[in-house]
Amino acid sequence: MEAPNPLSAGHKAPRFEFEEAGRTFSSEAMSRPCLLYFYPKDNTPGCTTQACAIRDDWSAFKAANLQVIGVSKDSLKSHEKFRTKHALPFPLISDPEHLLAKAYGVFGKKTFMGREFEAAHRMSFLIDTDGTILKTYTKVKPATHAAEVLATINQLNT
Repeated sequence: MEAPNPLSAGHKAPRFEFEEAGRTFSSEAMSRPCLLYFYPKDNTPGCTTQACAIRDDWSAFKAANLQVIGVSKDSLKSHEKFRTKHALPFPLISDPEHLLAKAYGVFGKKTFMGREFEAAHRMSFLIDTDGTILKTYTKVKPATHAAEVLATINQLNT
């Protein structure tokens, strides 16, 4: 098992497509910067805290013209329940085979309660409209991640 090796700022972000409400969206067609955040599992304490913190700061994300997309291995059905339960205003991508997580380098060895396994790590990428990664967040704290991203955006815009 190898450790994750996330892409860093300056790299081109791997392209992706996702479906939501019967429509297909492509990263190539995005017209505004994007926060692509990887998280372990719907409806778990840390993941819920992180998603709800983004939701709670949604007006600031909109004011910053920032698209937000969450990614986990959970199914589309699980994502829909998670989004509905917590009134999340942003899409969630289902990545059951970890193809996107591997492309971004966030898949790798994890240790939890003394057990080692491979999974996607909680990491995020701030991506510019041209597909360039502006910032990689490798040590994401669920409760403060939204504020950290907004601070980065504010810094980049000044």
